[in-house]
Amino acid sequence: MSYLVLARKWRPQTFQDLIGQEHVCRTLQNAIESGRVAHAFLFTGARGVGKTSAARILAKALQCENGPVQEPCNVCPACLEITSGNSVDVIEIDGASNTGVEDIRELRENIKYLPSRCRFKIFIIDEVHMLSTSAFNALLKTLEEPPPHVKFIFATTEPHKVPITILSRCQRFDFKRIPLPKIVDRLRTIVAEEKVAVSEASLTAIARKGDGSMRDSLSTLDQVLAFCGNDVEDDEVIALLGVVDRRLLLETSRAVFDRDCQAALDIVARVDSFGYNMRSFCQELIDHFRNFVVLKVSSNPAELLDLAEGELEDIREQATAGTLDQLQRYLSVLLKAESEMPLSGFTRLILEMALLKMCTLLPVVPVDELIERLKALEGGGGNNLPPPSVTPRAPQATVPAAARSVEMPAITPPSAGPSPSAPILEGWPGFVAFVNSEKKSLGKILEHGRPLQFSAKDVEIGFPAGSFHLSCLQDAETLATLTELAARYCKAAPTVRLTSLNGENKGLPSTVQEKKSLEADGRQRKLEEAARKHPLVTAAVEIFEAEITEVSALERDAGAKEEID
Repeated sequence: MSYLVLARKWRPQTFQDLIGQEHVCRTLQNAIESGRVAHAFLFTGARGVGKTSAARILAKALQCENGPVQEPCNVCPACLEITSGNSVDVIEIDGASNTGVEDIRELRENIKYLPSRCRFKIFIIDEVHMLSTSAFNALLKTLEEPPPHVKFIFATTEPHKVPITILSRCQRFDFKRIPLPKIVDRLRTIVAEEKVAVSEASLTAIARKGDGSMRDSLSTLDQVLAFCGNDVEDDEVIALLGVVDRRLLLETSRAVFDRDCQAALDIVARVDSFGYNMRSFCQELIDHFRNFVVLKVSSNPAELLDLAEGELEDIREQATAGTLDQLQRYLSVLLKAESEMPLSGFTRLILEMALLKMCTLLPVVPVDELIERLKALEGGGGNNLPPPSVTPRAPQATVPAAARSVEMPAITPPSAGPSPSAPILEGWPGFVAFVNSEKKSLGKILEHGRPLQFSAKDVEIGFPAGSFHLSCLQDAETLATLTELAARYCKAAPTVRLTSLNGENKGLPSTVQEKKSLEADGRQRKLEEAARKHPLVTAAVEIFEAEITEVSALERDAGAKEEID
């Protein structure tokens, strides 16, 4: 007798055997019991989750000689014929190979005839999304008003490709991916019946390889048994399937939590020697650290994690070693490394650098704790001092923005002009301020001029040759305005002359703008020194173990009045 693969041998024959689809089984059983069985069903979901098996079980429940019943007996001729695929009244059609309109027309002709020996004529069309548009259109009328003795059961992995006109005529059931613990339980039952010794770790690896599909998991188990025989070793299963050993992931996370850089590099070397794909291993690590995060924040992690019970316990033991903030930072490093790998030929180097960075990341202090400590320092004496006008920026943290900027003191123009004998450099700043108050645009030009002479009789102003400011003042109207303002300020009638300066300005009087710059530089140095010595700043530097690299002024708040002595 030819060998029957496990996926066929252990195919579900009752609704009770259908693993992980309790919502579908309950609905169909209730519909059968109440006599509310629809004429068309659409089963959707991933591969190997029980769509076609559910269609056959439903067909047996409707055709059973004891029924319709909630569970088929599987011993009557009708049930046995459907199980073996020999029933003339339950017709299975492969949608992928019968896509044309002619196939659907033939089906419509077949529908007219009553069932030979059962209650219904049931059509099961697998991969129905493969039908052509014309085939779907030919099926519409029949699907909307079929004869009372006809039932349709469609199955598909891609429901979005089925026309909406077909979807609206069917009862849709979405089949879920089967959780890993349920697959492991089913595999455990099967290997016990097959009298094969397989460890829990190997069963978990096989179930994870199935990726939520019972059929894929059973096919993988068949492959493992063919390779290992009746005595299955964990290492052989890992080598055969080419999956990442969960123990290696746990070793990696332990090395990161222990800050053991040497162990992390050794693990990468082992991964390389095993022939694992570096990007795949990085993706496994991302999922591994995601498990830690879920375990930290969830009250019921078993529902959110696709882990066996033993694996969940291993994760729970290590989860206490890291905080939520640390785990999120680790995930950020891994996600960045994984995104860089497709663009680089040095995937091992990227993984090594990522693990080393994770091992050397300093633990973070919770923000709430930092705020409380700063408040305590501020309340213990910081309030008696004026807040600084600048804020320093450290490499790892920012001092709270309690500091405010200090505004430049305004230069008040004198109430009266200088006497004719007043020194040149005493009267010039006052005159510039006076012009600024009367005609600001003209005053701004004078700020760039050098007072070569300034008295009640003679005002000589020097500007660089060809400069914009000189050309502005050479305008007759502008020069007349300047002369008028000089007369008002000096209470005399001085002669105003403009001089074009060539070469260096060494030995010449400074401009008002240059004086302002010098004063601002001195004031800035004073403010920076005050900011560096402020209690809040020194406390923050001590808490963060930081170093002040730069001090910059903040914009002044409206209404703020602050001074630095």
